[in-house]
Amino acid sequence: MAIAYFYFHAELNHFLPQHHKQMRISHFFEEKASIKDMIESLGVPHPEVDFINVNGEYVNFSYIVSDGDTINVYPISARSVIIPSVSVLPEPLSIIGFVLDIHLGKLATSLRLLGFDTLYRNDYEDEKLAQISYSQARILLTRDKGLLMRSLVKHGYYVRNTNPQQQILEVLQRFDLFKLISPFKRCLRCNGLLEPVDKQFIIDQVPENVRCLRRQATQIDEFRRCQDCVVYRRRHRIYWKGSHYERLQQFIDGVLNSQRGE
Repeated sequence: MAIAYFYFHAELNHFLPQHHKQMRISHFFEEKASIKDMIESLGVPHPEVDFINVNGEYVNFSYIVSDGDTINVYPISARSVIIPSVSVLPEPLSIIGFVLDIHLGKLATSLRLLGFDTLYRNDYEDEKLAQISYSQARILLTRDKGLLMRSLVKHGYYVRNTNPQQQILEVLQRFDLFKLISPFKRCLRCNGLLEPVDKQFIIDQVPENVRCLRRQATQIDEFRRCQDCVVYRRRHRIYWKGSHYERLQQFIDGVLNSQRGE
């Protein structure tokens, strides 16, 4: 029986059982296999891996593990101290888009609020999520590491935090997205793009209390309409700066301030 020695660095230890964290793992095997398959058999999804060093040489996922190999596996955060000659990560997407699993509904809403193209439905099966990620070149965000191990998934990330407010910061930091934030650009319900619309064309579609504001000191003049979703009799969903606006703006300000360390 052959043996290979694995060491997983930094946050990749999140995926390992307690008795394997922060230590050399002696992995016994009988049949030769790719290093990608062995890494995932130990619990680490391939999209989380940035580069791999075997016996002092950088390799890609197709490398066949041999008896006696010493293997170091690194996440993207390790680039702050190491510059590898070979990376197993795919080329970064030129246009950022996401698809999220059923566990991340609040995160999906936050991403849409900040202007990011984000697909989410609570009835997507794992196979469908993987297909969308692959065919539409979207980053798959999930709390299911088994989903990330599907071969179709090229761009993916396991969201560590369970708190929705921390999740959005985690994703923005991981993919360096703070400069791309463009709030109130997308529909929070369907992900469609919003367009400005003159109030004379939609005033009969908003609640009575909003129409009444036109006769008071407080007046709402800015309205946006979703280009995609229809809520009633072919009328598109309408957005305005109502009582919820201040709360949403505070959330956005909190996200932006976190980048500045405030």
